[in-house]
Amino acid sequence: MKRIRSRAGRSRPQPRIGAPDPALTPNAGLAVITELCERLGVIGTLDAAVGPVKLRDRGFGAGELLAGIAAAQLAGEDFLTGLDRQRADAAGQQITPVPGLASTTAAGLARRVTPAQWQAVESGLAVVTGRMLSLLPAERAAALAGGPVTIDLDTTDVEVYGRKKRGVAWNHQGQRVGRPHVAAWAETEIVLAADLGDGTDDPRATAPDLLRRALAALPASARAGRVAMRADAGYFAGQLARAAHDAHISFAIGAKRIAPLWRLLSGLAEDDWHDAIEMDNAQVAVAEYCPDWWPADTRLLIRRVALDPAQVSADPRSRRRRTLHPDQRALPFPELACAGPVYAYSFILTNLDLSTPGQAVATEHWYRHRTTVENIFRDSKLGAALRHLPSGYPQVNLAWMWGALLAATMAAWLHQLTATALGEDIVHGHGVRGGKAMIATLRWRLIAVPGRLIRHARYLILRLPPGYGLLAEVLARLRALPAPA
Repeated sequence: MKRIRSRAGRSRPQPRIGAPDPALTPNAGLAVITELCERLGVIGTLDAAVGPVKLRDRGFGAGELLAGIAAAQLAGEDFLTGLDRQRADAAGQQITPVPGLASTTAAGLARRVTPAQWQAVESGLAVVTGRMLSLLPAERAAALAGGPVTIDLDTTDVEVYGRKKRGVAWNHQGQRVGRPHVAAWAETEIVLAADLGDGTDDPRATAPDLLRRALAALPASARAGRVAMRADAGYFAGQLARAAHDAHISFAIGAKRIAPLWRLLSGLAEDDWHDAIEMDNAQVAVAEYCPDWWPADTRLLIRRVALDPAQVSADPRSRRRRTLHPDQRALPFPELACAGPVYAYSFILTNLDLSTPGQAVATEHWYRHRTTVENIFRDSKLGAALRHLPSGYPQVNLAWMWGALLAATMAAWLHQLTATALGEDIVHGHGVRGGKAMIATLRWRLIAVPGRLIRHARYLILRLPPGYGLLAEVLARLRALPAPA
């Protein structure tokens, strides 16, 4: 036998590759996803909401399609063929939520789902989210449902490269993209409603309908509390504000930097500005402004941030330079340094109470955190696989988008159900960002864990390497929850 000499001068045996062991799986943590789906009844609820997608009631349904794609993406698969790699894992098929799902089967099923059935997915997820809320400790559930409950609207572009792909278009940056349009419950990072458009779609056209669907997808206890909606300047339109007003919820929508808003600045005194919360060199003021066809109680919230001239790019296309007052924006770069205080301005239209400086500052601070939905996009792209759309068929890409969003929502459900809560607050989770782990963190800590499956005394036993106690801990917490009725 050949020997390998170690650094200490001692020799050790050279390993040999033996026969493959079908009892081994690289993704033992999929047992957690399977347990989560069973405790919340994810697959059965989605199947009941969507209805049959084939004439004969046999094979896989819509719930298994989406759960299977989500589980594959959580395990790190980037393409539809990843379903075939998961299927080839004999041991893993015993603990995965949807065993036996092939890529060709998934694509064929997705093409059978109608647009009305895709919207019914939102109804199914709403039932599951309500079930998750009912399983939380009473104080924690009351804190989430009692409000404030925030709905964030936003879009993201997903670049594709296939010239013959349908349902995509060129965006203003010269990229061929699909455009997911998502409404999410910000406090839980749970997706409520979503559409998939192309690079030319204006989100303002479909935003009122998306908001109404998102409200319907909130649990009943959450809808009964204080609900508010946030959106950036891409949604600067009266239709969305009126939809929020008609639904009796508050709204805060970013306003484009148009001439009437710049003129309002001259009517503000220095005493009207108040320091912002947790933002250096930032101040907030309130002005009377209500565009035509907006609700009558709309007011304008203005934020200015003092900048050092060195922070401003000389390029007129610079995003920061576009936030300067037009009089300063037009100055050549050397003269800008001598132009006095340089401020970057942002405008927000809202019907929230701004009657006192404290309320105005608190509203601006709350609106600034609308980036929560961008965390969902980041998790769906970098953790799951929404960074591309794998098929030339729009229906298959829609299934892929929902699989990624379902993966992000599963991570949110898992965080709420298995993190350590003290009263109404979560004090310890599985990650570092507010305790909530990103999908990439969950993957290496919880899902992509090697394990060996054996049968002993009629039990299926999963043996893990040393140091992976989190998987056993999370499984134990999920199994302690009551099973769905």
